[in-house]
Amino acid sequence: MDKTVLVTGGSRGIGAATALLFGKKGYRVAINYCQSPDRAQQVKQQIEAIGGTAACFGADVADKKQVQTLFAAVEKELGPVDVLVNNAAVARQELFQQVSEGDYRRMMGVNLDGAVFCCQRALPHMIGRQWGKIVNLSSVWGLAGASCEVVYATTKAALIGLTKSLAKELGPSGIQVNCVAPGVIDTEMNGNLSPQDLQELADETPLCRLGTPQDVANCILFLCSDEASFVTGQVLSPGGGFYL
Repeated sequence: MDKTVLVTGGSRGIGAATALLFGKKGYRVAINYCQSPDRAQQVKQQIEAIGGTAACFGADVADKKQVQTLFAAVEKELGPVDVLVNNAAVARQELFQQVSEGDYRRMMGVNLDGAVFCCQRALPHMIGRQWGKIVNLSSVWGLAGASCEVVYATTKAALIGLTKSLAKELGPSGIQVNCVAPGVIDTEMNGNLSPQDLQELADETPLCRLGTPQDVANCILFLCSDEASFVTGQVLSPGGGFYL
C-alpha cells in the first residue's frame, strides 16, 4: 500500500483504533495528537510491531498555522497525504445558556475549523493526483441534535454540510468525501457518564450495546477502500440503530 493517511486526534479512542487499522492494511500512518504524546507513541509502536510504518505529529488543528506545519512535517517524513481522516474533537455537556465564549470557540475551532483547515491543506496534492479520500467524523448528535450538547451537535451537523458540499465540488477531481456519524461509543469522551447512564443508552440502542472504536474504524476504512469507489457525499452511521 503506497499511500499515506493522516488521522487527526489519533492518539486515543476512535482515532487510535483507526490509525492502527490503517497501519494493519499497509498505509503509512501519520498520527496527529494535541495533548497526548505518550499515547500517540503507543499507537505508533503498535503499528510498528506488526511491521507497519507510522509517525507522530503534535499539532492543534484549530490553529491554521499549526495545520500548515503539521502537513509539511508529514510530507517530509511519510509523503503527501492521500487519505485524510478528520477525527479530532472536543465536547462539553452543559446547558446552552451556560456555554462560555471560550468553550464555544474551542469546540468550533477543533471540531469544525480543524476539519476545514486540514481539507484545504490536503487538497492541492489530491487535486494534482486526481485522487483522494476524505472522511469527516460527525456524530449521531449531528443528525438528531442533542440537549445539553448544543454546540457540539452544531459542529457535528456542520461537518455533514461540509461533507456533502465538498463531495459535489471535488467529485470531478476524483476525490471522495464522506462522513461517519457514530452512535454512542464506549470511549473516554463518554467517560463522564455514569454506568447507569451508559446502560440506559445501551438499552435504547436496538442492538443492545454500546459501540466500540473498532466498529467506527471499520466504517472509516471501508469508505477509503476500493470497495467504496462509487460512494461520496454520504453519511454512514455505525450506531447500532440508535438513530433511525
